[in-house]
Amino acid sequence: MKIKLIVGLGNPDKTYENTYHNAGILMLEYLAKKIEKSGRHDLPPAQKNGYAEYFKLKNLVLARSLSYMNESGKVAAGLLRFFKMQPEQALIMHDDSDLAIGKYKLSFGRGTAGHHGAESVAKAIGSKDFWRLRIGIRDVESDEKLGRKKAAEFVLKKISAAHKKALYCVFEEACGEIEKLIEKDVF
Repeated sequence: MKIKLIVGLGNPDKTYENTYHNAGILMLEYLAKKIEKSGRHDLPPAQKNGYAEYFKLKNLVLARSLSYMNESGKVAAGLLRFFKMQPEQALIMHDDSDLAIGKYKLSFGRGTAGHHGAESVAKAIGSKDFWRLRIGIRDVESDEKLGRKKAAEFVLKKISAAHKKALYCVFEEACGEIEKLIEKDVF
């Protein structure tokens, strides 16, 4: 079954822009620009419902959560209902403090590994059968020098320039994998 809904998770306030916790939203923005640059689709104006800001293409919806990370479940469940889709048609993109910067994992039907946003989604939709793109945000070099930090110590900090460059490399690579999971000719 092809992915028809892609949701970028993060926190909505300007305070959280360009923070590590918003890696899912940054990935969504990157993906939207890539689709638009392909020339195959003009992104329509963004629309909003009570859950998200979204772009609806022919066979794909790109949605940016308007809720806080820990409330992501209501966003995913609401979008699935609104667009009459099944959980296995959804890809949820979010940060992962267990993965190093420059790494990512794309998986289906796996546990949430303690990520509160993913836990919220699984609980709200009553299933773990959805796609997840986990984007690494852990600074392994810093951990080696200063000891492993708890996620709460860095997820809400602004992304450094070097880390942003590494994230954009991940975004580009992940787009190639996502392209295989959606309808043809999107980008």
